[in-house]
Amino acid sequence: MSNKATYRLIGVDPGTNLMGYAILEISGSKIKLVVMNTLNLKNQGSHQEKLKRIYRELDDIIAKYKPITMAIEAPFFGKNVQSMLKLGRAQGVAIAAGMARNLEISEYAPKKVKQSVTGNGNASKEQVGAMVENILGIKLPDQGFDAKDAAAVGICHHYQSGSPLSKKKKFSSWSAFLKDNPNRTG
Repeated sequence: MSNKATYRLIGVDPGTNLMGYAILEISGSKIKLVVMNTLNLKNQGSHQEKLKRIYRELDDIIAKYKPITMAIEAPFFGKNVQSMLKLGRAQGVAIAAGMARNLEISEYAPKKVKQSVTGNGNASKEQVGAMVENILGIKLPDQGFDAKDAAAVGICHHYQSGSPLSKKKKFSSWSAFLKDNPNRTG
């Protein structure tokens, strides 16, 4: 992707009870929040009904906002195998919704997202949320951590796809890197 093109991406924080999403518009090095929200699936009924709603809602969101890529958080490893299986299914359905709309899909580990957004792979949800607000330059509505986490996944993807390492671009100095990446300071 060109650093100069304007495009939209969707960040997704998958979940079977709460699933966050954020549409970001990227123009050069600028990141603008278009919309973010949380799907509340707690009272949806069976696990299959939740998966069906995830697919339908994401399909509608993708059709409406027309992102070209999806960045999704990878499930973290927990002790509860049943929870992991359910979370993996939710992530798979979200990915399928993106693939059905021909989106590029990129997956990021939670630590990678935190590291990319805050500089600390062990940052708290509060720290991630505060940095997302700082990066976007706006105070975000309190929609819970899931929506902010989804925005963080999208920001991580933008940083990773714009990274000099991802493009094999070489910089002669730190100041040259900062000049080419003004959004990375702050």
